[in-house]
Amino acid sequence: MPVTWWRALVVVPLLLAAVAIFARKIFLIYRLIRLGTGPVPLAPLPVRLQDLILQVLGHQKVLRRPWAGVLHLFIFWGFLVLLTTIVQAVGEAFRPGWTLPLIGRAPALALAQDVCIALVLLGVAMALYMRRVNAPKRLLGQDQRGAYMILGFISGIMITLLLSRAAHFAIEREAASARGAVLTHTLAGWLGQAPPYALRAVFEASWWGHLLIIFAFLTWIPEGKHLHLITLVPNIFFRKARPRGALAPLDIENAQHLGASRVEHLTWKDHLDAVACMECGRCVEVCPANITGKELDPRRLHTDLRKHLAHVGPALLANQPPPADEPALVGGIFSEDFLWQCLTCGACVEECPAANDHIDKIVEMRRHLTMEEARVPESMAEALRSLEARGHPFRGAGIARTAWTAGVQVKMLPKGDRAEWLLWVGCASALNERNHAPMRALVRVLDHAGVDVAILGDEEGCTGDPARRMGHEYLFQTLARRNIEAFNRYGVTKILTVCPHCYNTFKNEYPQFGGTFDIWHHTQLLAHLLDELRLSPSDPVTKTITFHDPCYLGRHNGEYDAPRRVLEAIPGARTVEMAQCREKGFCCGAGGGLYWTEDRIGQRVNHVRTDHVAATGAEIVATACPFCMLMLEDGAAARGAAARPKDIVELLGESLRSPRS
Repeated sequence: MPVTWWRALVVVPLLLAAVAIFARKIFLIYRLIRLGTGPVPLAPLPVRLQDLILQVLGHQKVLRRPWAGVLHLFIFWGFLVLLTTIVQAVGEAFRPGWTLPLIGRAPALALAQDVCIALVLLGVAMALYMRRVNAPKRLLGQDQRGAYMILGFISGIMITLLLSRAAHFAIEREAASARGAVLTHTLAGWLGQAPPYALRAVFEASWWGHLLIIFAFLTWIPEGKHLHLITLVPNIFFRKARPRGALAPLDIENAQHLGASRVEHLTWKDHLDAVACMECGRCVEVCPANITGKELDPRRLHTDLRKHLAHVGPALLANQPPPADEPALVGGIFSEDFLWQCLTCGACVEECPAANDHIDKIVEMRRHLTMEEARVPESMAEALRSLEARGHPFRGAGIARTAWTAGVQVKMLPKGDRAEWLLWVGCASALNERNHAPMRALVRVLDHAGVDVAILGDEEGCTGDPARRMGHEYLFQTLARRNIEAFNRYGVTKILTVCPHCYNTFKNEYPQFGGTFDIWHHTQLLAHLLDELRLSPSDPVTKTITFHDPCYLGRHNGEYDAPRRVLEAIPGARTVEMAQCREKGFCCGAGGGLYWTEDRIGQRVNHVRTDHVAATGAEIVATACPFCMLMLEDGAAARGAAARPKDIVELLGESLRSPRS
């Protein structure tokens, strides 16, 4: 096809201008990201590469919402393949009829390009249907104008591409490649009936339109939520080394600030999270606080942080004070209520396709409020004072730590006893009478299986988990080091916990301070004993049971199967699942230190969870966490629910009434 010299003369400056604008914007974003602190330890390379394959290429999390996942998959893979057509369109500005070397005229490539054009247009249609006809709640907080603009860009690129290809085929009669390009060949047949000058006009208009839309799209990508087209891959690739359930330690003695009160106090990875946010709203859709009518909006955590970074970042880069009219990060951009409503349940982190971590940022800002400003909700402050003075957060508790041992025999390490396992009771089990029965049942079951355990008795303190989640890192580290010293003093190597919060803290956070032990949750050990036939349940428990997944056992540590294996081993028990179970589990309302607050805004989280239980028709809701036990008891009483909570070990104990042979 003939081409005039001026085509290249126009395309080259436009291309250079678009690339320059894009590069300038991306470089500024890079500099804003680097305003954050570091270093951030990264996960091993094979783990990060696996995440890229599963989350980017495979859309593993995106496909959890099938409609949105499929349309996004169509558009994503369509554009990957159609990059070949963009390269070819630019090349045609310099050489008429230019194609990619080796594969440019292959019928298979032409077919793949045609299929991808159709899939992308189908994906756009599905997106429009979802937004206009069946819009889910998660889309309501999005920038709708930007969303429709991006769909317009994509549609324009596809339509102009299809028209230019069809007109080219009709003019040149390229039968070899047209055989593969079925869609283009069909359209070319319709266009072929037009006179040559009309065909050339269609080609020129669509070819120029195609390039101009691409150039405009390139300059617009760094704006708004579609920046994730650039930042998503590095954000997933630079995954943190820490386990999900672990918070970052703070070097209190050498820290210039405690927590984050300004945007530059957050890490560069926190900033990368913010600019990688897709604004898809999946985090909002699963957030228990947001669902129950609280202010907390996990999507806003990243979108507002990104806007704040864009507003104050240029001044910080120029070593100037931020704009006087820009609100403070803590108390302005994010209100104190916003920050104190997070349950740290991890639902947002589990759902995020961009691999963003919401909890780290919230806890960093809580650290500032707690340790620098002493602005903590009064009930939380009382729990922290009790931790400092009494070694537990239950202010006013008048029960001895060993009161639960009435009626059972258990060894005590402080008395000189020795045992294979340290049974860590935990504050919520020791100091709340409702949790005494599960502890006694556990001791009896372990004795039945011949497991040798001992406790610390009155020398047991708090792991520090509540203090760390409330932002009092200094108190947490004090308690952690005290416990590690006690474990080393008594030669402890294996620890059995009942509380998932204790389990998570020992397993994922104590190693930060040199405390590495073999940590088991009691459901894991029970499942192991059943596998070894050291436990053989015989008496039927003819009840319908549903299991509530504790957040710090499930989402934070990936343990979903062990509790269910125990329930399945109980004769007569019929198990049913809640709709919100396993990875989709719903918090009981106690996480993040919120057990020590009064839930007065919107619905109570534990009441909503009780409604989930009632929907199953179960007679018993099995738990594996003393905090969940307390919250579900309260919810059942408030809702008048028929299903009563029981710990898994209580149910197993009922089936082991026969004496050990």
